[in-house]
Amino acid sequence: MYLDSEKKKEIFGTYGASNTDTGSPEAQIALFSIRISHLTEHLKSNHKDYNTARALKKLVGKRRRLLDYLIRTDINRYRAIIAKKELGIRK
Repeated sequence: MYLDSEKKKEIFGTYGASNTDTGSPEAQIALFSIRISHLTEHLKSNHKDYNTARALKKLVGKRRRLLDYLIRTDINRYRAIIAKKELGIRK
């Protein structure tokens, strides 16, 4: 798989509170964003892969719901995650 456990720990350490912080919305949004970019690149060369397109749409919806949750609960955390340009999230 393209994301091994070490890469995930690095992502969680960068965006979450620690390397084992897998439940915070920021860490989940970062992981979803990396998976979304990977699936997007795959679909550029395999445009008839409908199962992957469906999975991509589901991931985008999950990320959107997490971002909406952050807007409702803590707008400053939302603004901080949007400001990180390497995730590719724009409002």
